[in-house]
Amino acid sequence: MVKQLTGGYKITYHPEGPDGEALEADFTPPWPRLPMIATLEERMGAKFPSPTDLATEKARKFLDDLAVKHGVECSAPRTSARLLDKMVGDFIEEKIISPSFITEHPQIMSPLAKWHRSTAGLTERFECFLMRKEIVNAYTELNDPVVQRERFEQQAADKAAGDDEAMFVDDNFCTSLEYGLPPTGGFGLGIDRLTMFLTDQNNIKEVLFFPAMRPEDNNPPPTSTSADAAAATANS
Repeated sequence: MVKQLTGGYKITYHPEGPDGEALEADFTPPWPRLPMIATLEERMGAKFPSPTDLATEKARKFLDDLAVKHGVECSAPRTSARLLDKMVGDFIEEKIISPSFITEHPQIMSPLAKWHRSTAGLTERFECFLMRKEIVNAYTELNDPVVQRERFEQQAADKAAGDDEAMFVDDNFCTSLEYGLPPTGGFGLGIDRLTMFLTDQNNIKEVLFFPAMRPEDNNPPPTSTSADAAAATANS
């Protein structure tokens, strides 16, 4: 698509408007793949706990101390999932300008994704980032109802501790899985956000097909009705 639009693989984007900083993104394939934990270890200079142990209090304390050491801000509750998410934001997402994949998310961060077929504790999931923003989220769907309920219960515990972004136990979904879900993959593309970057618009409202939230500057003021006129006459 980029080559069709531009004749090449590079685009220029102004995140703060035409008078602000210009960023260049290179879409030349193949795009980099960044395994989440391995990339954090390299950039933060620390060996992380095993992915299978990330839900333990010992691992949470390690991540908490590491976040404090590197100045990573994370509001309460400082769960392992939230701490990891903030670290990924500071040390991976914020450094991505050209399209890149973040891969192999831990299970504690991906309650709907299926476990990784070769690395315990991880999931078969990737996100694609461009200009520091997510444009794709994709994963192998978890289709085991027992494991799915366990994941939901862990999420519910985090929600009870104050994590508003954690999920609840979805009994209807678990019941549906008990009837059987074949091997499935999910892929979500943020078309509006991608369009922003390809058209150099720094506000998503400029590219929405139904821009319900855009200012209505061109609308004429409402006209008075006959009832309004009669009421004004009676009060004069």
